[in-house]
Amino acid sequence: MAANSGGRSSDAGGGPVRHIPVLLREVLSALDPAEGKVILDGTFGAGGYTQAILERGANVIALDRDPTAIAGGQPMVVANGGRLSLIQSQFSDLAAHAPAQGLDGVVLDIGVSSMQIDEAERGFSFQKNGPLDMRMSASGVSAADVVNRCKVGDLIRIFGFLGEEKQSGRIARAIEKKRAEEPFRTTRDLAGLIEIVTPRKAKDKIHPATRVFQALRVFVNDELGELAKALFAAEQVLKPGGRLVVVTFHSLEDRIVKKYFADRSGRAAGSRHMPMVEDKPAIFDSLGKPMIAASEEEAELNPRARSAKLRAGIRTTAPARPADISIFELPDLASLEKMGG
Repeated sequence: MAANSGGRSSDAGGGPVRHIPVLLREVLSALDPAEGKVILDGTFGAGGYTQAILERGANVIALDRDPTAIAGGQPMVVANGGRLSLIQSQFSDLAAHAPAQGLDGVVLDIGVSSMQIDEAERGFSFQKNGPLDMRMSASGVSAADVVNRCKVGDLIRIFGFLGEEKQSGRIARAIEKKRAEEPFRTTRDLAGLIEIVTPRKAKDKIHPATRVFQALRVFVNDELGELAKALFAAEQVLKPGGRLVVVTFHSLEDRIVKKYFADRSGRAAGSRHMPMVEDKPAIFDSLGKPMIAASEEEAELNPRARSAKLRAGIRTTAPARPADISIFELPDLASLEKMGG
């Protein structure tokens, strides 16, 4: 589905891929890192963006919720002599890690890392049989918990909205029948059932389990909620003139970022049928084009970049507004907290 910091996989079940930072030139142009600046990379991954920012002279605070990514980045911390702080944290909590004087830039690159995809024991890929897990932070509710415990109606909504799976009802009902006999434990258990329920047709470009695996991963890690919270957090800690740069790889994520910048732009809302809403001070000014996509050349070299979209803004002097998650119109899905770990 998505790509992420340091070159992340674009296929929910894809195989091994190289860590190639997506839209790197465009990200650096939008961030404008330089000596004396402090940039927060909210999605460290394999460190592709972080390394490039450090090479421009800026200091970096990098976050990742995955303990494996934190461990893998320690040589980079040592090599940069105090200019890189690497912290295990969800990027929705980025404000807690910003210096008191604020940040000059925040970059977020949304999705699952190819490192996670490549490790069968993480359960992200149906092409590698392993535990049905998918937890980026290696804690909390797993994909197996969701598949084995959720009501059919909840599964239908999860698969339909987060995976845009047209056969969500058929797949959810088949899961309910199968789990009554034996719980789902591995990626092969689930992918095998989906292959039977919705067999692949000659014209299909993707595996029939792709959208369900995508939906489960997004749900288990609350990826849309995390993104929404991270945008509000960045607004709180960016200095006037600071840059917020977000790279997404899926329409659901891009829709959230687009709505956020539209809401924070200060433009009046309304239509010819509705009265104009009073203008609010702009929190962000536009930075270049409203949306930048990967070039044909980059997409040819790195297929994961084909769906990449970059949106960015420059923080104004206006005070931050209260976080209002309702502007994103996120769906009402099953509660992870009530499901237990």
